[in-house]
Amino acid sequence: MKRSFLIASVLALAAIAWIGSGQFGASDRTKTSGKPPADLSAREAVPSVRVRVQRAEVRQARITLRGQTEADRKVNIKAETKGRIAELNAEKGRWVTAGTVLARIVADERPARLAEAKSRLTQRQMEFKASQQLSEKGFRAETQLASARANLDAARAAVKAAQMALDDISIKAPFDGLIVERYVEIGDFVEMGNPVARLIDLDPLLVVVQISERDAGRLTIGALASARLIAGQTVEGIVSFISPEADPATRTFRVETEVANTDGVLPDGASAEVTLPLQKVTAHRVSPAILTLSDSGRIGVKTLGPGNTAVFMPVQVIDEEAAGIWITGLPERVTVITVGQEFISDGQKVRPIDEKTLAPFVRGTDSPSTAVLPRGGAT
Repeated sequence: MKRSFLIASVLALAAIAWIGSGQFGASDRTKTSGKPPADLSAREAVPSVRVRVQRAEVRQARITLRGQTEADRKVNIKAETKGRIAELNAEKGRWVTAGTVLARIVADERPARLAEAKSRLTQRQMEFKASQQLSEKGFRAETQLASARANLDAARAAVKAAQMALDDISIKAPFDGLIVERYVEIGDFVEMGNPVARLIDLDPLLVVVQISERDAGRLTIGALASARLIAGQTVEGIVSFISPEADPATRTFRVETEVANTDGVLPDGASAEVTLPLQKVTAHRVSPAILTLSDSGRIGVKTLGPGNTAVFMPVQVIDEEAAGIWITGLPERVTVITVGQEFISDGQKVRPIDEKTLAPFVRGTDSPSTAVLPRGGAT
């Protein structure tokens, strides 16, 4: 009996102690839940960025493209009549002038036909003269005079045709150039239209490239261009032709630059790297590190807008050099964000710091609001 009472007393005391500890815990939780909310002001702080006032400059943009050299003129010289080759002066590598006889075909009966045609012409002239005199005296009808005149004209045409047939046996160079191929030998028989030799004109030499639609409109005929050939020669020339139609396969335009080649040392078909000057534009030179991408993937820079807010402005890179890149699409004067632009979003308020003095930036007359200036520079 005493033992049971003792056990019950111990259990009661344990229960009282457990209940007491729970109350104290609840009191602690109550105190904890009554604490003020965490301080989130650090998250709402305006981020600091470094800025620089940027001024545009007039820039002569250039573009470098790969192309190849081409002869100004090239032609396969063909026979204009048939016959056997009797004479040949078309040695490969020979420089010839316009009118030089490269090959001669056996004359055969051509001189005799010319002599016959001339004799008939003399006869027709005499007949026409007699008919004309008789007609003037009234002894010959007008129809007979007209027939005599027709016979005379036919005789003259026959002489001209016979003379051309005789001249055609001499195959001549149509322009000054270099013989690069010979297709016949002495004794070969050629038909009309058969190739005899290949002639190319290397002065001037053309350097040909294909330019994109975007840049074709920024190139002008007469501009001074330079080209570096694969063999190491560097030459200068004048842009002489810009195709008015695009290649349907590539949507690019053919551009030809004429290069002087009086000594003929520059070859046809050599690879070349051509630098073409584009029209002058107003552009900014910046470090490529300040470029960012918009949410839509457009390349641009972040600038300081009204109320010290970040404003994204799309740009176009037009040239590159060791000191930086040249871009268009910005106002003539603009304040660009140079450090911290990757951590802020378009329209976000920022605290600008002058990148030179590291002091708070104060907008002055040299840094007008980008919102009130028109977009400058060509694209």
